[in-house]
Amino acid sequence: MLNLFEILSKSLDNGYDAESVYNILRDFFSKNFNTTDLEIFVINEKQNLLKNFSKDWIYSDENKIKDFDKKLILSKITENTYFLNEDYLYYILPKNCQPIGFLKIKSGNTVEIIEFLKTASYLISLKIQNILLAKSMQKNIDFHEIVRNIAKIIETQYELSYIIPLIGEMIDKFMTNHLIYIFIKNNEKFELTWPSKCSDNSIYSILENLPPKSEYKITNSEKTGFFPLISENKLIGCIVVKSMENKISNIEISYLEQLAKQSSATINRANVYAEILKHATLDALTGFYNRRQLEERIKQETAKAKRQKTPLCAIMIDIDFFKRINDIYGHAAGDLVLKTVSKTMRSQLREYDVAGRYGGEEFAVLLPFTKTEEAFMVAERLRKSVENTKIDLSKINHEIQNKIINVTISLGIYEFKYSDDCDSLLKEADKALYIAKESGRNKIVVRTDDKK
Repeated sequence: MLNLFEILSKSLDNGYDAESVYNILRDFFSKNFNTTDLEIFVINEKQNLLKNFSKDWIYSDENKIKDFDKKLILSKITENTYFLNEDYLYYILPKNCQPIGFLKIKSGNTVEIIEFLKTASYLISLKIQNILLAKSMQKNIDFHEIVRNIAKIIETQYELSYIIPLIGEMIDKFMTNHLIYIFIKNNEKFELTWPSKCSDNSIYSILENLPPKSEYKITNSEKTGFFPLISENKLIGCIVVKSMENKISNIEISYLEQLAKQSSATINRANVYAEILKHATLDALTGFYNRRQLEERIKQETAKAKRQKTPLCAIMIDIDFFKRINDIYGHAAGDLVLKTVSKTMRSQLREYDVAGRYGGEEFAVLLPFTKTEEAFMVAERLRKSVENTKIDLSKINHEIQNKIINVTISLGIYEFKYSDDCDSLLKEADKALYIAKESGRNKIVVRTDDKK
Protein backbone atom coordinates (compact mmCIF):
# COMPACT_ATOMS: atom_id res chain seq x y z
CA MET A 1 0.00 0.00 0.00
CA LEU A 2 2.88 2.39 0.79
CA ASN A 3 4.28 1.71 -2.64
CA LEU A 4 0.96 2.78 -4.18
CA PHE A 5 0.98 6.00 -2.16
CA GLU A 6 4.44 6.80 -3.50
CA ILE A 7 3.41 6.05 -7.08
CA LEU A 8 0.28 8.22 -6.77
CA SER A 9 2.19 11.08 -5.17
CA LYS A 10 4.82 11.13 -7.94
CA SER A 11 2.13 10.85 -10.59
CA LEU A 12 0.15 13.76 -9.17
CA ASP A 13 3.27 15.91 -9.19
CA ASN A 14 3.04 15.78 -12.99
CA GLY A 15 -0.54 17.07 -13.02
CA TYR A 16 -0.60 20.68 -14.19
CA ASP A 17 -4.32 21.23 -14.77
CA ALA A 18 -7.72 19.66 -14.09
CA GLU A 19 -7.69 17.42 -17.15
CA SER A 20 -4.20 16.03 -16.53
CA VAL A 21 -4.99 15.32 -12.85
CA TYR A 22 -8.18 13.54 -13.89
CA ASN A 23 -6.31 11.40 -16.43
CA ILE A 24 -3.67 10.51 -13.84
CA LEU A 25 -6.27 9.39 -11.30
CA ARG A 26 -8.36 7.51 -13.86
CA ASP A 27 -5.36 5.57 -15.13
CA PHE A 28 -4.00 4.96 -11.62
CA PHE A 29 -7.21 3.43 -10.26
CA SER A 30 -7.85 1.47 -13.43
CA LYS A 31 -4.38 -0.08 -13.34
CA ASN A 32 -4.16 -0.76 -9.60
CA PHE A 33 -7.78 -1.38 -8.57
CA ASN A 34 -9.48 -2.55 -11.80
CA THR A 35 -11.94 0.36 -11.91
CA THR A 36 -13.92 0.97 -15.12
CA ASP A 37 -14.99 4.56 -14.56
CA LEU A 38 -13.90 7.50 -12.41
CA GLU A 39 -15.23 11.04 -12.13
CA ILE A 40 -14.23 13.94 -9.91
CA PHE A 41 -16.78 16.46 -8.65
CA VAL A 42 -16.13 19.61 -6.65
CA ILE A 43 -18.75 21.42 -4.56
CA ASN A 44 -19.51 25.13 -4.57
CA GLU A 45 -21.29 25.50 -1.25
CA LYS A 46 -22.21 29.17 -1.75
CA GLN A 47 -24.19 28.38 -4.86
CA ASN A 48 -25.13 24.78 -4.08
CA LEU A 49 -23.55 23.56 -7.33
CA LEU A 50 -21.78 20.42 -8.46
CA LYS A 51 -18.97 20.87 -10.95
CA ASN A 52 -17.30 18.19 -13.00
CA PHE A 53 -13.68 18.93 -12.17
CA SER A 54 -12.13 17.94 -15.48
CA LYS A 55 -14.85 18.92 -17.96
CA ASP A 56 -16.18 22.12 -16.42
CA TRP A 57 -19.75 20.85 -16.41
CA ILE A 58 -21.92 22.44 -13.73
CA TYR A 59 -25.05 20.79 -12.40
CA SER A 60 -27.45 23.33 -10.91
CA ASP A 61 -30.77 21.97 -12.18
CA GLU A 62 -32.00 19.39 -9.67
CA ASN A 63 -33.63 17.37 -12.43
CA LYS A 64 -30.20 16.72 -13.88
CA ILE A 65 -28.66 15.44 -10.67
CA LYS A 66 -29.25 11.95 -9.36
CA ASP A 67 -30.84 11.75 -5.93
CA PHE A 68 -27.70 10.28 -4.44
CA ASP A 69 -25.53 13.10 -5.82
CA LYS A 70 -27.93 15.70 -4.43
CA LYS A 71 -27.66 14.13 -1.01
CA LEU A 72 -23.92 14.73 -1.02
CA ILE A 73 -24.45 18.46 -1.58
CA LEU A 74 -27.46 19.10 0.60
CA SER A 75 -26.34 17.16 3.64
CA LYS A 76 -22.99 19.05 3.81
CA ILE A 77 -21.22 16.06 5.31
CA THR A 78 -18.36 17.03 7.58
CA GLU A 79 -16.73 13.64 8.02
CA ASN A 80 -14.18 11.91 5.82
CA THR A 81 -16.48 9.13 4.67
CA TYR A 82 -18.00 7.37 1.70
CA PHE A 83 -21.22 5.97 0.29
CA LEU A 84 -21.96 2.92 -1.77
CA ASN A 85 -24.85 2.15 -4.06
CA GLU A 86 -25.37 -0.59 -6.62
CA ASP A 87 -23.01 0.85 -9.20
CA TYR A 88 -20.72 3.42 -7.63
CA LEU A 89 -18.50 4.25 -4.71
CA TYR A 90 -18.74 7.92 -3.65
CA TYR A 91 -15.75 8.97 -1.61
CA ILE A 92 -15.53 12.40 0.02
CA LEU A 93 -12.48 14.58 -0.69
CA PRO A 94 -11.79 16.34 2.62
CA LYS A 95 -10.76 19.92 3.35
CA ASN A 96 -10.50 20.61 7.05
CA CYS A 97 -14.02 19.90 8.32
CA GLN A 98 -15.80 20.40 5.01
CA PRO A 99 -15.66 18.33 1.81
CA ILE A 100 -14.43 20.05 -1.36
CA GLY A 101 -15.99 17.33 -3.49
CA PHE A 102 -15.95 13.60 -4.06
CA LEU A 103 -14.69 10.80 -6.27
CA LYS A 104 -17.30 8.75 -8.09
CA ILE A 105 -15.80 5.34 -8.87
CA LYS A 106 -17.37 2.43 -10.69
CA SER A 107 -16.43 -1.27 -10.17
CA GLY A 108 -12.98 -2.32 -9.02
CA ASN A 109 -11.82 -3.74 -5.71
CA THR A 110 -14.08 -1.59 -3.55
CA VAL A 111 -12.78 -2.74 -0.16
CA GLU A 112 -9.15 -2.06 -1.14
CA ILE A 113 -10.09 1.31 -2.70
CA ILE A 114 -11.83 2.43 0.50
CA GLU A 115 -8.87 1.40 2.62
CA PHE A 116 -6.46 3.15 0.24
CA LEU A 117 -8.53 6.36 0.12
CA LYS A 118 -8.58 6.71 3.91
CA THR A 119 -5.16 8.28 3.46
CA ALA A 120 -4.92 8.94 -0.27
CA SER A 121 -8.06 11.12 -0.33
CA TYR A 122 -6.13 13.85 1.53
CA LEU A 123 -3.35 13.71 -1.04
CA ILE A 124 -5.85 13.88 -3.93
CA SER A 125 -7.85 16.63 -2.24
CA LEU A 126 -4.74 18.77 -1.72
CA LYS A 127 -3.77 18.45 -5.38
CA ILE A 128 -7.28 19.41 -6.50
CA GLN A 129 -7.31 22.40 -4.13
CA ASN A 130 -4.02 23.58 -5.61
CA ILE A 131 -5.39 23.27 -9.14
CA LEU A 132 -8.55 25.17 -8.19
CA LEU A 133 -6.51 27.87 -6.47
CA ALA A 134 -4.21 28.21 -9.48
CA LYS A 135 -7.24 28.45 -11.78
CA SER A 136 -8.81 31.09 -9.58
CA MET A 137 -5.58 33.10 -9.51
CA GLN A 138 -5.29 32.82 -13.30
CA LYS A 139 -8.88 34.04 -13.66
CA ASN A 140 -8.00 37.08 -11.58
CA ILE A 141 -4.90 37.68 -13.67
CA ASP A 142 -6.99 37.40 -16.85
CA PHE A 143 -9.54 39.79 -15.38
CA HIS A 144 -7.00 42.48 -14.57
CA GLU A 145 -5.46 41.99 -18.01
CA ILE A 146 -8.78 42.55 -19.77
CA VAL A 147 -9.51 45.65 -17.65
CA ARG A 148 -6.09 47.00 -18.58
CA ASN A 149 -6.63 46.21 -22.28
CA ILE A 150 -10.04 47.89 -22.35
CA ALA A 151 -8.46 50.97 -20.80
CA LYS A 152 -5.62 50.91 -23.35
CA ILE A 153 -7.93 50.85 -26.38
CA ILE A 154 -8.31 54.60 -26.10
CA GLU A 155 -4.59 55.08 -26.70
CA THR A 156 -5.02 54.28 -30.39
CA GLN A 157 -8.78 54.29 -31.10
CA TYR A 158 -11.63 56.68 -30.42
CA GLU A 159 -14.41 55.56 -32.75
CA LEU A 160 -17.17 53.54 -31.10
CA SER A 161 -17.71 51.50 -34.27
CA TYR A 162 -14.22 50.10 -33.71
CA ILE A 163 -14.02 50.22 -29.91
CA ILE A 164 -17.27 48.39 -29.08
CA PRO A 165 -16.41 45.21 -31.08
CA LEU A 166 -12.98 45.11 -29.40
CA ILE A 167 -14.57 45.36 -25.95
CA GLY A 168 -17.14 42.73 -26.92
CA GLU A 169 -14.51 40.30 -28.14
CA MET A 170 -12.42 40.77 -24.97
CA ILE A 171 -15.34 40.16 -22.60
CA ASP A 172 -16.60 37.25 -24.71
CA LYS A 173 -13.20 35.59 -24.50
CA PHE A 174 -13.10 36.10 -20.73
CA MET A 175 -16.68 34.94 -20.05
CA THR A 176 -16.39 31.77 -22.12
CA ASN A 177 -19.53 30.09 -20.76
CA HIS A 178 -21.92 32.99 -21.48
CA LEU A 179 -23.32 34.94 -24.41
CA ILE A 180 -22.28 38.60 -24.44
CA TYR A 181 -24.23 41.48 -26.01
CA ILE A 182 -23.37 45.18 -26.03
CA PHE A 183 -26.15 47.72 -26.58
CA ILE A 184 -25.63 51.46 -27.09
CA LYS A 185 -28.43 53.96 -26.53
CA ASN A 186 -29.34 56.00 -29.60
CA ASN A 187 -32.27 58.42 -29.56
CA GLU A 188 -33.54 56.86 -26.32
CA LYS A 189 -33.53 53.37 -27.82
CA PHE A 190 -31.06 50.57 -27.20
CA GLU A 191 -29.40 49.37 -30.38
CA LEU A 192 -27.38 46.16 -30.55
CA THR A 193 -23.81 47.14 -31.38
CA TRP A 194 -22.05 43.81 -30.79
CA PRO A 195 -22.44 41.09 -32.00
CA SER A 196 -24.63 41.41 -35.09
CA LYS A 197 -27.69 39.53 -33.79
CA CYS A 198 -29.66 38.89 -30.59
CA SER A 199 -32.71 36.62 -30.96
CA ASP A 200 -33.90 36.89 -27.34
CA ASN A 201 -36.76 39.40 -27.41
CA SER A 202 -37.03 39.38 -23.62
CA ILE A 203 -33.67 41.15 -23.46
CA TYR A 204 -35.04 44.06 -25.50
CA SER A 205 -38.11 44.25 -23.26
CA ILE A 206 -36.02 44.51 -20.10
CA LEU A 207 -33.69 47.09 -21.68
CA GLU A 208 -36.65 49.34 -22.48
CA ASN A 209 -37.55 49.43 -18.78
CA LEU A 210 -34.08 50.05 -17.36
CA PRO A 211 -34.13 53.19 -15.20
CA PRO A 212 -31.90 56.13 -16.31
CA LYS A 213 -29.45 55.57 -13.46
CA SER A 214 -29.44 51.84 -13.03
CA GLU A 215 -27.49 49.38 -10.95
CA TYR A 216 -26.92 45.98 -12.47
CA LYS A 217 -30.01 43.81 -12.85
CA ILE A 218 -30.25 40.00 -12.72
CA THR A 219 -33.39 38.24 -13.96
CA ASN A 220 -35.41 35.93 -11.71
CA SER A 221 -33.84 32.91 -13.36
CA GLU A 222 -30.42 34.36 -12.41
CA LYS A 223 -29.21 33.43 -15.91
CA THR A 224 -29.30 36.88 -17.57
CA GLY A 225 -27.59 39.99 -16.26
CA PHE A 226 -27.81 43.63 -17.33
CA PHE A 227 -24.77 45.79 -16.56
CA PRO A 228 -25.35 49.45 -17.45
CA LEU A 229 -22.82 51.66 -19.19
CA ILE A 230 -22.87 55.06 -17.47
CA SER A 231 -21.18 58.19 -18.81
CA GLU A 232 -21.43 61.53 -17.01
CA ASN A 233 -24.32 60.16 -14.93
CA LYS A 234 -26.26 59.18 -18.05
CA LEU A 235 -27.21 55.69 -19.20
CA ILE A 236 -25.49 55.34 -22.58
CA GLY A 237 -25.68 51.59 -23.06
CA CYS A 238 -25.67 48.17 -21.45
CA ILE A 239 -23.63 44.98 -21.41
CA VAL A 240 -25.97 42.00 -21.33
CA VAL A 241 -24.74 38.58 -20.24
CA LYS A 242 -26.80 35.46 -20.80
CA SER A 243 -26.03 31.98 -19.52
CA MET A 244 -27.52 29.09 -21.45
CA GLU A 245 -27.21 26.59 -18.58
CA ASN A 246 -26.12 27.92 -15.22
CA LYS A 247 -26.84 30.81 -12.91
CA ILE A 248 -24.50 33.79 -13.08
CA SER A 249 -22.22 33.46 -10.07
CA ASN A 250 -21.46 36.22 -7.58
CA ILE A 251 -17.83 36.39 -8.67
CA GLU A 252 -18.96 36.75 -12.30
CA ILE A 253 -21.29 39.58 -11.28
CA SER A 254 -18.38 41.29 -9.55
CA TYR A 255 -16.20 40.91 -12.65
CA LEU A 256 -18.92 42.21 -14.96
CA GLU A 257 -19.67 45.23 -12.76
CA GLN A 258 -16.05 46.30 -12.99
CA LEU A 259 -15.81 45.52 -16.70
CA ALA A 260 -18.90 47.65 -17.33
CA LYS A 261 -17.37 50.54 -15.36
CA GLN A 262 -14.11 50.33 -17.29
CA SER A 263 -15.97 50.06 -20.60
CA SER A 264 -18.04 53.12 -19.66
CA ALA A 265 -14.90 55.08 -18.90
CA THR A 266 -13.31 54.06 -22.19
CA ILE A 267 -16.43 54.94 -24.19
CA ASN A 268 -16.71 58.30 -22.42
CA ARG A 269 -13.07 59.14 -23.12
CA ALA A 270 -13.51 58.03 -26.72
CA ASN A 271 -16.41 60.46 -27.15
CA VAL A 272 -14.39 63.29 -25.62
CA TYR A 273 -11.34 62.49 -27.75
CA ALA A 274 -13.49 62.19 -30.85
CA GLU A 275 -14.78 65.72 -30.31
CA ILE A 276 -11.30 67.08 -29.65
CA LEU A 277 -9.76 65.33 -32.63
CA LYS A 278 -12.69 65.99 -34.93
CA HIS A 279 -11.10 69.02 -36.54
CA ALA A 280 -7.73 67.32 -36.70
CA THR A 281 -9.03 64.22 -38.47
CA LEU A 282 -11.69 65.59 -40.80
CA ASP A 283 -11.18 67.44 -44.02
CA ALA A 284 -12.56 70.93 -43.39
CA LEU A 285 -14.06 71.34 -46.85
CA THR A 286 -15.87 68.02 -47.31
CA GLY A 287 -16.35 66.71 -43.78
CA PHE A 288 -14.77 63.41 -44.87
CA TYR A 289 -11.71 61.95 -43.17
CA ASN A 290 -8.49 63.63 -44.19
CA ARG A 291 -5.68 61.67 -45.84
CA ARG A 292 -3.84 60.89 -42.61
CA GLN A 293 -6.91 59.64 -40.78
CA LEU A 294 -8.05 57.69 -43.83
CA GLU A 295 -4.77 55.80 -43.80
CA GLU A 296 -5.29 54.97 -40.12
CA ARG A 297 -8.78 53.69 -40.84
CA ILE A 298 -7.45 51.54 -43.68
CA LYS A 299 -5.06 49.88 -41.23
CA GLN A 300 -7.92 49.29 -38.78
CA GLU A 301 -10.41 47.96 -41.32
CA THR A 302 -7.94 45.64 -43.08
CA ALA A 303 -6.78 44.27 -39.71
CA LYS A 304 -10.40 43.72 -38.65
CA ALA A 305 -11.25 42.03 -41.95
CA LYS A 306 -8.33 39.63 -41.53
CA ARG A 307 -9.11 38.96 -37.88
CA GLN A 308 -12.82 38.38 -38.35
CA LYS A 309 -12.56 36.86 -41.85
CA THR A 310 -15.09 39.35 -43.23
CA PRO A 311 -15.18 40.95 -46.70
CA LEU A 312 -13.95 44.50 -47.31
CA CYS A 313 -14.08 46.60 -50.47
CA ALA A 314 -12.63 49.96 -51.41
CA ILE A 315 -13.87 52.46 -54.00
CA MET A 316 -11.56 55.12 -55.39
CA ILE A 317 -13.49 58.07 -56.87
CA ASP A 318 -12.45 60.99 -59.06
CA ILE A 319 -14.56 63.97 -60.16
CA ASP A 320 -14.43 64.06 -63.94
CA PHE A 321 -12.86 67.17 -65.58
CA PHE A 322 -12.54 68.92 -62.22
CA LYS A 323 -9.64 71.08 -63.39
CA ARG A 324 -11.86 72.51 -66.12
CA ILE A 325 -14.34 73.70 -63.48
CA ASN A 326 -11.59 75.52 -61.60
CA ASP A 327 -10.24 77.04 -64.79
CA ILE A 328 -13.62 78.28 -66.02
CA TYR A 329 -15.44 79.25 -62.83
CA GLY A 330 -12.66 79.67 -60.28
CA HIS A 331 -11.60 77.82 -57.17
CA ALA A 332 -14.61 78.94 -55.15
CA ALA A 333 -16.79 77.07 -57.63
CA GLY A 334 -14.46 74.08 -57.34
CA ASP A 335 -14.87 74.12 -53.56
CA LEU A 336 -18.65 74.19 -53.92
CA VAL A 337 -18.47 71.19 -56.26
CA LEU A 338 -16.35 69.29 -53.74
CA LYS A 339 -18.76 70.10 -50.92
CA THR A 340 -21.81 69.14 -52.98
CA VAL A 341 -20.33 65.90 -54.32
CA SER A 342 -19.15 64.78 -50.87
CA LYS A 343 -22.54 65.58 -49.31
CA THR A 344 -24.32 63.70 -52.10
CA MET A 345 -22.09 60.65 -51.70
CA ARG A 346 -22.45 60.64 -47.91
CA SER A 347 -26.23 60.44 -48.30
CA GLN A 348 -25.79 57.17 -50.23
CA LEU A 349 -23.45 55.47 -47.76
CA ARG A 350 -24.17 53.39 -44.68
CA GLU A 351 -23.34 54.70 -41.23
CA TYR A 352 -20.37 52.37 -40.81
CA ASP A 353 -18.87 53.00 -44.27
CA VAL A 354 -15.66 55.05 -44.20
CA ALA A 355 -15.32 58.01 -46.56
CA GLY A 356 -12.16 60.04 -46.95
CA ARG A 357 -10.75 62.78 -49.15
CA TYR A 358 -7.66 61.25 -50.66
CA GLY A 359 -6.44 64.47 -52.20
CA GLY A 360 -7.66 67.17 -54.59
CA GLU A 361 -10.80 65.88 -56.28
CA GLU A 362 -10.12 62.24 -55.34
CA PHE A 363 -12.10 60.38 -52.68
CA ALA A 364 -11.83 56.92 -51.14
CA VAL A 365 -14.65 54.90 -49.60
CA LEU A 366 -14.14 51.77 -47.48
CA LEU A 367 -17.05 49.32 -47.38
CA PRO A 368 -16.71 46.89 -44.43
CA PHE A 369 -18.58 43.57 -44.61
CA THR A 370 -19.09 44.09 -48.34
CA LYS A 371 -18.21 41.89 -51.31
CA THR A 372 -17.57 43.06 -54.88
CA GLU A 373 -21.14 42.61 -56.11
CA GLU A 374 -22.56 44.74 -53.29
CA ALA A 375 -19.78 47.30 -53.70
CA PHE A 376 -20.68 47.66 -57.37
CA MET A 377 -24.29 48.47 -56.41
CA VAL A 378 -23.06 51.09 -53.91
CA ALA A 379 -20.76 52.57 -56.55
CA GLU A 380 -23.63 52.75 -59.05
CA ARG A 381 -25.76 54.60 -56.49
CA LEU A 382 -22.93 57.07 -55.96
CA ARG A 383 -22.41 57.56 -59.67
CA LYS A 384 -26.08 58.15 -60.45
CA SER A 385 -26.72 60.41 -57.45
CA VAL A 386 -23.79 62.67 -58.33
CA GLU A 387 -24.74 62.74 -62.02
CA ASN A 388 -28.31 63.77 -61.15
CA THR A 389 -27.31 66.46 -58.65
CA LYS A 390 -27.58 70.04 -59.86
CA ILE A 391 -25.00 72.46 -58.53
CA ASP A 392 -26.00 76.12 -58.38
CA LEU A 393 -22.85 78.20 -58.83
CA SER A 394 -24.72 81.42 -58.16
CA LYS A 395 -24.38 80.58 -54.48
CA ILE A 396 -20.76 81.66 -54.64
CA ASN A 397 -20.79 84.09 -57.58
CA HIS A 398 -23.89 85.91 -58.80
CA GLU A 399 -22.07 87.08 -61.92
CA ILE A 400 -21.64 83.55 -63.30
CA GLN A 401 -23.96 83.23 -66.29
CA ASN A 402 -24.25 79.43 -66.41
CA LYS A 403 -25.47 79.09 -62.83
CA ILE A 404 -26.48 75.41 -62.83
CA ILE A 405 -23.99 72.68 -63.69
CA ASN A 406 -23.75 68.89 -63.36
CA VAL A 407 -20.63 66.83 -62.75
CA THR A 408 -19.87 63.12 -63.04
CA ILE A 409 -17.51 60.78 -61.26
CA SER A 410 -15.40 57.78 -62.23
CA LEU A 411 -15.01 54.89 -59.81
CA GLY A 412 -12.63 51.95 -59.27
CA ILE A 413 -13.47 49.00 -57.01
CA TYR A 414 -11.22 46.42 -55.35
CA GLU A 415 -12.09 43.66 -52.87
CA PHE A 416 -9.44 43.10 -50.20
CA LYS A 417 -7.76 39.70 -50.10
CA TYR A 418 -6.57 38.30 -46.78
CA SER A 419 -3.11 37.83 -48.31
CA ASP A 420 -2.89 41.56 -49.15
CA ASP A 421 -1.19 44.16 -47.02
CA CYS A 422 -3.11 47.29 -46.04
CA ASP A 423 -1.45 49.39 -48.76
CA SER A 424 -2.84 47.16 -51.50
CA LEU A 425 -6.45 48.13 -50.86
CA LEU A 426 -6.42 51.64 -52.31
CA LYS A 427 -3.53 50.93 -54.65
CA GLU A 428 -5.51 48.30 -56.53
CA ALA A 429 -8.74 50.33 -56.43
CA ASP A 430 -6.80 53.26 -57.88
CA LYS A 431 -5.65 51.09 -60.79
CA ALA A 432 -9.29 50.31 -61.53
CA LEU A 433 -10.11 54.03 -61.30
CA TYR A 434 -7.38 54.80 -63.83
CA ILE A 435 -8.95 52.36 -66.30
CA ALA A 436 -12.38 53.95 -65.75
CA LYS A 437 -10.99 57.41 -66.52
CA GLU A 438 -9.00 56.26 -69.53
CA SER A 439 -11.96 54.40 -71.03
CA GLY A 440 -14.51 57.18 -71.04
CA ARG A 441 -15.19 58.44 -67.46
CA ASN A 442 -18.53 58.44 -65.62
CA LYS A 443 -18.23 54.69 -65.20
CA ILE A 444 -17.26 51.93 -62.76
CA VAL A 445 -14.41 49.47 -63.18
CA VAL A 446 -13.75 46.49 -60.90
CA ARG A 447 -10.17 45.38 -60.32
CA THR A 448 -10.20 41.59 -60.88
CA ASP A 449 -8.01 38.73 -59.62
CA ASP A 450 -5.70 38.92 -62.63
CA LYS A 451 -4.26 42.17 -61.26
CA LYS A 452 -0.78 40.76 -60.50
